[in-house]
Amino acid sequence: MSRLEAQQQYSYALRQGQVYYRQAVQNGLSPYPPVLDQLLASRETEGQQKIGLVNIPADLIVGTRTEGRMNCFAGNFMPLLEDPSEFSAKWISLCYAHLDQSGIRDPVVCWEYLGRFYVEEGNKRVSVLKSFDAPTIPGIVTRILPVITDEPEMRAYEEFMHFYSLSGTYALQFRQPGCYVKLQAALGYAPDHLWTEEERRRFSSGFSYFTKAFDKINGQRLDISAAEALLRWLEVFSFEEIRDNTAPQLEKMLSSIWPDIRNLDGESPITISTAPKAKEPGILDKIISVAKSEHINAAFVYAFDPEKSAWTRAHVRGQEYLQEALGSKLQANAYWALDHDFDAALEAAAADKAQVIFATTPQMLGACRRLAALHRDIHILNCSLSVPYTGVRSYYSRVYESKFITGAIAGAMTEQDSIGYIADYPIVGVPAGINAFALGARLSNPRARVRVLWSCVDEAPLQTLIDDGITVISNRDAGSPQEAHRTLEWGTYKRAADGSFLPLAFPCWDWGRFYEKVILSIFNGTWDSVGTKDGSKPVNYWWGLSSGVIDVQLSEALPAGVLRLGELLKQGLVDGKLLPFQGRILDQSGIQRVSDGESLSVEEIMNMDWLCDAVDGSIPDYSELRPESQETVRILGLHREAIPPAREDARL
Repeated sequence: MSRLEAQQQYSYALRQGQVYYRQAVQNGLSPYPPVLDQLLASRETEGQQKIGLVNIPADLIVGTRTEGRMNCFAGNFMPLLEDPSEFSAKWISLCYAHLDQSGIRDPVVCWEYLGRFYVEEGNKRVSVLKSFDAPTIPGIVTRILPVITDEPEMRAYEEFMHFYSLSGTYALQFRQPGCYVKLQAALGYAPDHLWTEEERRRFSSGFSYFTKAFDKINGQRLDISAAEALLRWLEVFSFEEIRDNTAPQLEKMLSSIWPDIRNLDGESPITISTAPKAKEPGILDKIISVAKSEHINAAFVYAFDPEKSAWTRAHVRGQEYLQEALGSKLQANAYWALDHDFDAALEAAAADKAQVIFATTPQMLGACRRLAALHRDIHILNCSLSVPYTGVRSYYSRVYESKFITGAIAGAMTEQDSIGYIADYPIVGVPAGINAFALGARLSNPRARVRVLWSCVDEAPLQTLIDDGITVISNRDAGSPQEAHRTLEWGTYKRAADGSFLPLAFPCWDWGRFYEKVILSIFNGTWDSVGTKDGSKPVNYWWGLSSGVIDVQLSEALPAGVLRLGELLKQGLVDGKLLPFQGRILDQSGIQRVSDGESLSVEEIMNMDWLCDAVDGSIPDYSELRPESQETVRILGLHREAIPPAREDARL
């Protein structure tokens, strides 16, 4: 490069600086780089830490240590002083050296604070290198240690400092706590794995490649970082797939999960469907008309042997009901993943041209997301709740409505004040069922208290309650109407003096009704009317008693008055005139969760993570769970974001 070309580069950089300056002034912002000394004047610190020589990402060098040279640069580090000047002459000489054989060899001297860098020596070197879009700039770094508070940004930075001690990279930074341990696990590393130089190099190369694809797709400039997008990517694809694909292929794969990445920029991404879409006048005729000329190929994917799993039996019966209801308009095939190779089972369904896939257990969620990224044309549903992903719709039922009824019956049938309740997992929706049961019991017995035990913690919760003399007990919900009365696994019952058990009431699912309504929504065109037509919002089906998907079987042995009470409560819930979570409700700590005359929203009920004051017992921590229960809680747990991530097999 000639000195003339270096001078032309200065003119180019000067224009960039002047543009930045004018825009900042117009927007009421400082046009100069921030000064670290000014920033620290109002903040407490805990000392310094020598980091040493670092290849600093250029976009993280944001300011200067002191205000001495501040006015020479715009906030983007481009020059502001006209040529000729002493400043421009030195800048041009550095520029000439940069592209000459000698190059800019000396590292700058920087201070790092909260992941951003402030130059003490070498401002012009930074300016020259930034004008050429250098990705990194070598620097001798000293870290200023902040006082860590409970603010998310500070906790995230505290985690970053530990992550840096392992990875030695500033290439990516997160704004929310918990992300660094997730990244470490997603890459296949133990929490304290110390990265090798080769692992650092491969990650830096792959992440740079990923960032270019992300920046190209992020045309709207959403408030999402490439690091945050990478975590979403690693939920579906592996890190190796970044390196193994061409740029167009990588952009295509990233585009396939872009709706989920875009939803990181929103506060409440889930659309909750609380009832089947209302039919328009004459819609039945439209359904019949369309059905005569339409045919749907549906796939059901199962994870357990129906001979051993009541859950699977219930869904198999739902498939059989659906086939009988729609006849020749439907082909319903079953795919079995008894070895839990969910990807293979789902891929087999896609290869057989399935248009709709029902994955019947939460454990299949990851495989569903991978399939959805590759087959956006397939309607994919997973039997789970509170799933914020666009390519996979989740479905469940509002069990708490039936629990409210069985709780009222339990309260009316007990001669004691203590009623037993066996809960399965501390996952989304379960606290609502416990609380609804307790509120129902209080409705018929104001002195009632509900003692909760967890089958995911206690191996024999039923026997524990019996040994403690509790006579009325609520156990698990029946998988289907046919399961009710089958064993003491299901429903609410009363133990007589002779040790026998009297069935009282049984919440149960009728999955066939749900499957039928979903298929008909595709036939009649109402599928796209739930959520957004372009599929940019996740959809969770959470239907209640009015849909027929969840029901309560009342024992004919109940006293007439109690039977009548159950029927009236059921009708009130179906009609929407009765709301279980309405009126003054206190939690176990005495905090008022619902005020007089108010009721909880469906989102508040779904995400409930507290127990009401009529409940004895607590929600178990993840560490208390039996190992076989942890996978489900990791996927759908109340506080799944706080659960230490499992290490994936995705080594660099």
